[in-house]
Amino acid sequence: MTSPSRKRMPRAERERQMVQIAEEVFAERGYAAASMDDIAERVGVSKPMLYEYFGSKEGLLLACIAQARAGLRERTERAVVDAPNAEEALRRGLQAFFVFVRERRRAWSVLRQEMSFPGGSAWAEFEATRRQQTDLIAKLMAAYFVSDSPLRVEADAEFVVGACERLAIWCEQHQEMTPEQVTGFAMDLLWKGLSGRAR
Repeated sequence: MTSPSRKRMPRAERERQMVQIAEEVFAERGYAAASMDDIAERVGVSKPMLYEYFGSKEGLLLACIAQARAGLRERTERAVVDAPNAEEALRRGLQAFFVFVRERRRAWSVLRQEMSFPGGSAWAEFEATRRQQTDLIAKLMAAYFVSDSPLRVEADAEFVVGACERLAIWCEQHQEMTPEQVTGFAMDLLWKGLSGRAR
């Protein structure tokens, strides 16, 4: 008789389950200390099945980062749809990021760990996540703010992403801070510099 943990399920669903458990283990132990044996045991599958799906532990980590990136993009884009003005678009986008960090702590932990190792196995994927957010912010800025230079827009977007990353790391030591409060801190600084360029 097939045990409940080993019951057949669609491949896509099984893959999501593996990624979810792997994200949990990577967040708890760090990538280097995490083992495929432990992940397979928690999922309730054989280690060869993990390798069949992802090829390697690195492949599984990359899948975790890709899933987190997709979730962050979807949440950020949804938040700014139909924002009535530049200030509200910026506020909604920032808050979406800080809510993601709070609600998806394991995913953020995996991303944060990997951004500490330039040149590491997942550095390129982390950079792709950062680039995704920079591009989204640059697109927003081009729509809501006046600028005489595409390079200025790109520089502003890089600044916002870098500042928000550091603020998110700071929030890990200050769990009493809500996403709304942290967004307020960020807006107090950013909006003073940007408000004069709003369309």
